[in-house]
Amino acid sequence: MSKFSTLIVFGFFLSIIASSCKQHQDARKPISQTSGSFMKKSIARNKKLVASEETEIEALIKSNPNVKYIASKKGYWYTYETKNEIDSLTPKKGDVAFFDYEIKDLKGAVIYSELELRPQIYYVDKQNIMMGLRDGIKLMRKNEKVSFLFPSNMGYGYHGDDKKIGTNQPLICTVTLRDFKSEAVYKKESEVQLKAIPAPAKQETKPVIKPKDTITQ
Repeated sequence: MSKFSTLIVFGFFLSIIASSCKQHQDARKPISQTSGSFMKKSIARNKKLVASEETEIEALIKSNPNVKYIASKKGYWYTYETKNEIDSLTPKKGDVAFFDYEIKDLKGAVIYSELELRPQIYYVDKQNIMMGLRDGIKLMRKNEKVSFLFPSNMGYGYHGDDKKIGTNQPLICTVTLRDFKSEAVYKKESEVQLKAIPAPAKQETKPVIKPKDTITQ
């Protein structure tokens, strides 16, 4: 076979490969279109879900006209049950927050009591906790008590917590921020407390005295 013939055959082979690749690419187009359609439907469903939950929360707020709720920029609502008007500092990244809280459904039924959830020690912005709490705690001052109304996307979302909190469940979380301090201070205090714990006393082992053999007559 001449060099020219070889080039023709090689060129023909390349054209077959190119044609095959094009067919594969053309076959993929409907898949991407289907994927895009699925995403649009998913977004539409999520918007509808959020709107439904917001309607529930707004109805709850309207049913308590004497309670002043504040709308956050993150998409949840909150009200102060106890407010600290003296302090100005709030927890930030690098702090450790100590808090108690309970979780209810929107009807007020307790899902998790405060006693069940104690104690809560949270390294701010460094631990994986409920998204709403992650943001809400940073709004609080020491000794404040705040009730948060969280839509499900700020709570446990689609999966719930696999225990008591169901799928797409809005929540009421009532939080009391007991204290917060820097990680460095908390670490130092913990080390001091460990050193202050007395070591267990060593028990002296007494030799075992065997009774003397008695002679009976």
